[in-house]
Amino acid sequence: MRTAVYPGTFDPPTLGHMDIIGRVAGMFDRLVVGVFTNAAKSPLFTIEERLAIMERETSGLGGRIEVCSAQGLLVDFAASVGAVAIVRGLRNAADFDYEAQMAGINGQLAPDIETIFLVAEPRLQPISSTLVKEIARGGGSIAAFVTPAVAAETNARLGH
Repeated sequence: MRTAVYPGTFDPPTLGHMDIIGRVAGMFDRLVVGVFTNAAKSPLFTIEERLAIMERETSGLGGRIEVCSAQGLLVDFAASVGAVAIVRGLRNAADFDYEAQMAGINGQLAPDIETIFLVAEPRLQPISSTLVKEIARGGGSIAAFVTPAVAAETNARLGH
């Protein structure tokens, strides 16, 4: 069984994340969505909330998708679930520069795990979780960037 890992903090998950998950789910026998905690970020949702959100958001996408909490090195997590590939979404050249460097390091740490890049659809390229949170904090509509359920949860968390 060929397994891929799609890692992220998913705080909150955007339509860009969901697009990548939907596309990758059909390429592998199993896709593990690794919900990571990033000490450099201040999450809006707890890890438990993000896991529940991702479980709900991926439930209708088809394919064999599993959502797991993850921490530590990505390559260690990928190896622990038997992944042959790590999938990273790219929005722009800055993403590519960073992700290419990470792919090189990950390739040295775990040569048997490939990194695969998928370019976001053009209409989804400007979207990031950080920008979604900033727009929501400012009282703007995030309906074009996340699913209706995620928009409602985000707005509720922010008291809107």
